[in-house]
Amino acid sequence: MRFDPLPILGAWRISLERKGDARGFFARLFCADEFAAHGLDTDWVQMNTSFSAQSGTLRGFHFQRPPAAETKLVRCLQGAIFDVIVDLRTGSPGFGKWYGLELTAENRDMLYIPKGIAHGFQTLVPDTELLYFHSARYNPDHERGLRYDDPHLAIPWPRSVSELSTRDAAHPDLTQVEPICL
Repeated sequence: MRFDPLPILGAWRISLERKGDARGFFARLFCADEFAAHGLDTDWVQMNTSFSAQSGTLRGFHFQRPPAAETKLVRCLQGAIFDVIVDLRTGSPGFGKWYGLELTAENRDMLYIPKGIAHGFQTLVPDTELLYFHSARYNPDHERGLRYDDPHLAIPWPRSVSELSTRDAAHPDLTQVEPICL
């Protein structure tokens, strides 16, 4: 695996190092030792998947507040997404900053998202499926959100929004979200 740090402190793009031949390839998706060498949390307690039928579907931004704050590892199994993270950590030099990248079934990259970061994505093609690893169990009492079209963030989503949940449409903007103290 190749670990590339992202502009949001503690976030990483993780790429596979393929070993291939005429049959295809083999690659490691996870190794506790390699993650630990980069100081990354790997205490996964929950795995989830999401499937979006329509291109342009937007999900997020989602996060959990302490004591249920969670680290996530996200991979696109089918299709493609524009994946975006927003730093909500108190005292972070990147507070209120966002970063986006494409995760696709073809590039097979993963996004490591540390605690205190809001996560959202938009599907770029129909029939897109993601796999998530979580370091904390889902806790509805600590679940929060951030508005996807917050003018303070001004994220240039690549598609017009075709699907958005009522809940995601009602999230507050950055000025109304209490920063996360970890």
